[in-house]
Amino acid sequence: MRQTPLPRLWPLWLISISVLGISCMALADDPPATSYAPVTPSDSFANVKKRMEGDKGGVMKRQNSLLAERYDLSNKAAQGVTMSGGKAVQAGVRAKLPSGVSWDQLGGMSAEQIKERGAFPLGFLPLPHPNHPEGGMLFPQFHIDAVKKAEQRDLTRFDLDYDLPAHFLPDFPAPIFLTTRPDLGDVSKGQLVTINNYYELFNGLLNPKQLEGLRLLVTPFPQQQFNQTEDRRSALPSRGVACLDCHANGHTNAATHLVGDIRPQQFRHRIDTPPLRGVNIQRLFGSQRALKTVEDFTEFEQRAAYFDGDPVIATKKGINILDRGHQVHAMGEFQAILDFPPAPKLDVFGRLDPAKATEPEKRGEALFFGKAKCSGCHTPPYYTDNSMHNLQVERFFKPQMINGRFASADGPIKTFPLRGIKDSPPYLHDGRLLTLEDSVEFFNIVLQTRLQQQEKDDLVAFLRQL
Repeated sequence: MRQTPLPRLWPLWLISISVLGISCMALADDPPATSYAPVTPSDSFANVKKRMEGDKGGVMKRQNSLLAERYDLSNKAAQGVTMSGGKAVQAGVRAKLPSGVSWDQLGGMSAEQIKERGAFPLGFLPLPHPNHPEGGMLFPQFHIDAVKKAEQRDLTRFDLDYDLPAHFLPDFPAPIFLTTRPDLGDVSKGQLVTINNYYELFNGLLNPKQLEGLRLLVTPFPQQQFNQTEDRRSALPSRGVACLDCHANGHTNAATHLVGDIRPQQFRHRIDTPPLRGVNIQRLFGSQRALKTVEDFTEFEQRAAYFDGDPVIATKKGINILDRGHQVHAMGEFQAILDFPPAPKLDVFGRLDPAKATEPEKRGEALFFGKAKCSGCHTPPYYTDNSMHNLQVERFFKPQMINGRFASADGPIKTFPLRGIKDSPPYLHDGRLLTLEDSVEFFNIVLQTRLQQQEKDDLVAFLRQL
């Protein structure tokens, strides 16, 4: 009887190689998602620098086009209103209206109607980093120039420039007010505090522990984009970045970054540097508010946030491990005496003194604690509840990719203090709101409070007195 031949069997090792080859090809075309940055670059520094410098014009053109589409970026100062250091406060709603609707109409529409019509103002959508896929610390040009002059340290990135116009940013250098010496007013004497002048300015005003803390806050340490390695973003090897390079003079210069605790990259939020003023009354820190003291935050910044939350790359680039009992506490002690700016129209409870306030300011205060619903989160005297709130802004728009940033749910956001709020534009956690008027229009829509124009103006008048 003739036997039927058995089917030809491929050797197991050959099958394995074939399958592995297919897998490798797939990986080459579509690399898997990873939480880590590559430790060893696949190209030389010279090639990367040349390529990114060549791409820079296109990247910035794309970002500037986005800003021009979203906002009126002209310089329109509010009459008779300045920040604590004298810089003009920008006036007016700068987010552009969608075609065919007014602010009053938007304020009267439901979230579903706005979403269906695609009528949510573009300026109220999440704001991407100037190059969101790349990310990293990025400083306004005025700060880069001042540090270069004072320390001969260059914070220029060869691949990117800062995007928002300088007239929308805080005082620079900002005044410094101390809880321990309110009688002195601004103790910075109009200077940017750096490693070269901190001792001269503060010796005799601070105790030795606070002075040491300040020294560490103005000392540059290696950071993801500014270090000595071949995957930096500075032309020359860099000494690094100091804490007060973002929190300039213990306030903010609106330096931007991406939060370190979200992956993948397109979901990471752009973050506008918050002020350190009044940090002593705050109880939640970090972009997801997982840190409970300013000491925790100070240590976390050096160990993780400086390196995009990647401890592997931090080891390569030069992590600075601070001593908790000596260095971290000293840094925290100095930060804890940074005060809010004076608010001469507020009483000891943080409310307007009726004898000093104007009628629009009084009406604005009544709205703040009533119809506008602001005090539900921002409670006196410092106008924060030290909590987190989810505004669910995603109710108003369809998820979309914006210059590499996937705009969807932001999740819970910290209630920032409103004391001294006119000194720290732009607003919201990612700086998408350029003025206080933008902020009022944003919350009028999101909280659906249906404010009239006069009420909006009165509310802004009150906010400027905080």
